Amino acid sequence: MKYARVLVTAAAASLAFTPISGHAQATPAATPKAAKTYVTPKTPWGDPDLRGVYTNNDESGIPFERPAQFDGKRLDDISQSELNELREERAEEAVERAPTLGGAPGVHNPVHWFENFNAQNSRAWLVTDPPDGHIPALTPEGQRRAAAAAARPQVYNTGSDSYEERGLYDRCITRGIPGSMMPAIYGNAYEIVQGPGYVAILYEMIHEARLIPLDHRPHSKIQSFMGDPRGRWDGNTLVVETTNFDERSAYRGATSSMTLIERFTRLAPDVVEWSVTVDDPHTWTRPWTFAMDLTKKDESQRPFEYACHEGNYGLKNILSAARAAEREAAKSATKD
Repeated sequence: MKYARVLVTAAAASLAFTPISGHAQATPAATPKAAKTYVTPKTPWGDPDLRGVYTNNDESGIPFERPAQFDGKRLDDISQSELNELREERAEEAVERAPTLGGAPGVHNPVHWFENFNAQNSRAWLVTDPPDGHIPALTPEGQRRAAAAAARPQVYNTGSDSYEERGLYDRCITRGIPGSMMPAIYGNAYEIVQGPGYVAILYEMIHEARLIPLDHRPHSKIQSFMGDPRGRWDGNTLVVETTNFDERSAYRGATSSMTLIERFTRLAPDVVEWSVTVDDPHTWTRPWTFAMDLTKKDESQRPFEYACHEGNYGLKNILSAARAAEREAAKSATKD
């Protein structure tokens, strides 16, 4: 397995939502300063040009929700000096974590497993709406599902009677949407390809791809792990609405009723802001939004092949470890 070696720089804006056709649509609460002055280039056929290889590697380490140390503050309240201090703290944490990743300490070069030593972190946390920086409360139905999930065994090697009991990521099937674009310890490269009437996104992790039509066709009725995306242009912003998720891959325990609204806005020659509004009335009491930035890289850093199934020793070892644990338990029971 090869690993992209990429970094990110970024800036971001708070987002709000407005309901459209029963779903939430992420809309900018304020136009970023960079977007006001930057003139988005066009493709030869006249669409805003988002083509290129990107990464959100620098966004790794940012808390998803507002940390307790910033209670009472909004993202816009965080000063540059406070953000700089956070960056330094997170960089130190990355250095401390890296030697423990990818094997025993000292066995591997930690850079191979942790790409974001020089992370610049564009913000203090990722949730931009609600303004308090926290994911909304679960509905009663969502609480029941969460409680059932929490009651399942949490030890990693339990529930390993069969590969079918492992997660979709363990099995090299999918990280889902928006999981495929969320920062990880490696594999944070993405490639956006455009053609008349279509946008495609290739994700390095799992080597998944989405084909997004822009011709106003209705959603299909077929569910899939990556959902059914439909795109349109709102000025220079690509708006993608995705529905019809297979519940096994729905984000953060959502249901197949989940709708995602993504917005891709080019803020500078090397920065695209990506925001996601999550709407599932069966799971959360209201829609909510998070955002991060993607930084454009040289095309030589495009996603590597992610041949997960060819060498998925992780799944084999998980199952063999479970069998070994069962044999040891049987021996202990016999002795007792």
